[in-house]
Amino acid sequence: MIDYEEELKKFEPSLDVTDAEGVISQQELTDMLDILQEILRDSRNSARKG
Repeated sequence: MIDYEEELKKFEPSLDVTDAEGVISQQELTDMLDILQEILRDSRNSARKG
């Protein structure tokens, strides 16, 4: 049998959408634009060197 009282003690509610959005936006994430800018910067530096 499932001990509902014990399961309720373990329960942790999930973040609301607004809370999750705040946590996600606080993290420094690399997006596709950042990657493309880095590739472009690297290719320009390589072209200058040789």
